[in-house]
Amino acid sequence: MPQVYPCVVVLTELYSHVLVEYGAFVGVNIGTDVTNLPSPVEVVAVLKANQISHVRLFDADRGMLNALANTSIEVMVGVTNEEVLGIGQSPSKAAAWVTKNVAAYVPQTNITAIAVGSEVLTTIPNAAPVLVPAMNYIHRALVASNLNFQVKVSSPQSMDVIPKSFPPSTASFNSTWNSTMYQLLQFLESTGSFYMLNAYPYYDYVEGNGLFPIDYALFKTLPKNQQIVDSNTLFQYASMFDAMVDAAFYSMEALNVSGIPVIVTETGWPWLGGGNEPDATVDNAETYNNNLIKRVLNGSGPPSQPQIPISAYIYELFNEDKNPGPISEQHWGVIFTNGSSVYPLSLSTSDGTTVNSSGNGVFCVAKPGADPTALKAGLDWACGQGQANCSAIQDGQPCFEPNDIYNHSSYAFNDYFHRAQSTGGTCNFDGTATTTTANPSHGSCLFAGSSGTGGMIMPSPTAFGPTSPSSKGLVQRTSWTVFLFPAILLAFGQL
Repeated sequence: MPQVYPCVVVLTELYSHVLVEYGAFVGVNIGTDVTNLPSPVEVVAVLKANQISHVRLFDADRGMLNALANTSIEVMVGVTNEEVLGIGQSPSKAAAWVTKNVAAYVPQTNITAIAVGSEVLTTIPNAAPVLVPAMNYIHRALVASNLNFQVKVSSPQSMDVIPKSFPPSTASFNSTWNSTMYQLLQFLESTGSFYMLNAYPYYDYVEGNGLFPIDYALFKTLPKNQQIVDSNTLFQYASMFDAMVDAAFYSMEALNVSGIPVIVTETGWPWLGGGNEPDATVDNAETYNNNLIKRVLNGSGPPSQPQIPISAYIYELFNEDKNPGPISEQHWGVIFTNGSSVYPLSLSTSDGTTVNSSGNGVFCVAKPGADPTALKAGLDWACGQGQANCSAIQDGQPCFEPNDIYNHSSYAFNDYFHRAQSTGGTCNFDGTATTTTANPSHGSCLFAGSSGTGGMIMPSPTAFGPTSPSSKGLVQRTSWTVFLFPAILLAFGQL
């Protein structure tokens, strides 16, 4: 598994209801074993420029938590492995940790989860007896601070805790940890939390020595004679990722626990490797992560649990070039520290709604109740630098009425969104815009994306929509696109 270091980075029906309501999301891990790591403020500018809505930090770095304040970005903070032993033996240390690293920052910083350690059972097995107590003590401290409903507690586990993951239907946890895993699952079930899984198809593919085709690891469609089927259930697995997640579900079932959702806290693909790592390539990394995004945002679960969506955090934002080990260990990042993207990543959805390539049927409109001054700034930008066609909202034209800032902004935002989304444009406008499937067209005023426009969406130069680190508007819950460096410079320039 990629080595990580301290970083700046409900019952069945209830679980399903919560995840379906909020939608699956794609987040990103932020590691700090990086040469020339940008400052926390600059890191947050990168996140905002790329519409990254969920981040996982491997510790509770003060600078990052302060920089993330008032961004609405959902933050998972980490209890480091070094801290687990002490916290697992001392409720007072757990209480002090929560007071210092969580209560001190909410609600300004949107902390929603705590990861207690990282792969504790497989990296520091001597800490197994105190892992669940540590989780319990942290949870009790959250209860005392009235934060237990907002902040969930779990502990990321490696796939190594499941010795034989295929076929998924026969998977079970390593019996050495049965007692610990059962206690952990009981904790997750009783607190309405989720199972955190670190799943890397790259490693399983490489270690499989040709057992599975690479297309299976990369989410590519397999020919019929190569399709992967669990012979016990006859479930067909379109990707190794799905099989890994299902192996976790079946392992939980083997301990008579079911319905706990799985969140993949780490996954990804290295884009460069040594001479003996031929599959660590830019093409494979780009293919894996783009297909991962599409897979996650279709909102479905694996074959055995299709109604429980899977969310995932990509490993990782920057290359941790100080990581020891083979060359691939230093090349998992999707963005260079200068802000440019390693390779294109695209994700064009908002609030859990998948948008097709043309965007037809989805509209970008001003948020009800948005500040008129902010809407005016967005309107001016869209009709100017954003190159939206705003002729229809001029006096005497079809979309002039109703003559108000909300209507005019909605038309301009939507025109910009449909012109620019294929080249990175988003529906945000400093938190004053949102997407909707309700067609805002009226009379002879037709909004781009409606059936009446015939799908005629003219291309335009890359544009990104105004953004500001001071925005308190909702970051798009499941929408982020890795843009090119100019967008990062724009965000930096506004700090």
